[in-house]
Amino acid sequence: MPTPRTRPDYSADERTQLVGWLDLQRSIVRWKCEGISEEDAHRAVLPGSPLMTVAGIVSHLRWTEHGWFQVIFRDQEAHLNPQYAEAVEEDADFMADGIPLDLLLEAYDRECTASNSVFSAHAPDAPSQHPRFTSGAPSLRWIVLHMIEETARHAGHLDAIREILDGERGYY
Repeated sequence: MPTPRTRPDYSADERTQLVGWLDLQRSIVRWKCEGISEEDAHRAVLPGSPLMTVAGIVSHLRWTEHGWFQVIFRDQEAHLNPQYAEAVEEDADFMADGIPLDLLLEAYDRECTASNSVFSAHAPDAPSQHPRFTSGAPSLRWIVLHMIEETARHAGHLDAIREILDGERGYY
C-alpha cells in the first residue's frame, strides 16, 4: 500500500497547516523507504558520510523528533535518547547497524505520533521546558517549523540516496 502524501488545505487553521506540512514530509520519508532491500537500507553511498544511510536517516529523524518534542519541549525522557547520553558518541542517533528498517520505521512512526500528541495538547506559542534554554526557550511553533525543515532536508537526502542505490526516483 503506497504511503499517502497530501498537503494541508489552503484555508486550514495554523495548527492543522503546521502538522499537515510536517506529516507530509514524514510521509515522504516513509515513501522513500518503500521497497528498498534491507542490504541497501544499510548501505553507505557517500564516502564522507558512512552513517548517512536510509536506515541511519530514519534513526536520526526518530531521535530528533524525540529530542525536540519530549526532551527539549517537555523536559522528559532524555535518558532514552542517544543524543543526550552522558558520553555522547558523535552521530549516535544515526547508528542503525543491525536494526532492521521496518523496526526503525515503526519506532519513527511511534515518535511522530507522540510528537503530534504533544503539539495537539499545547498552544503553539508555549515555551519549551528544558532547563538548557533558560534565556529564551523555543516555542512549540518554532520546534514544529524546525522539524518541517529538518525532515524535508533529510527527505531530500533519502531521495538522492535511493537514486544512487537502485535508481528509484520520484517527486511527491
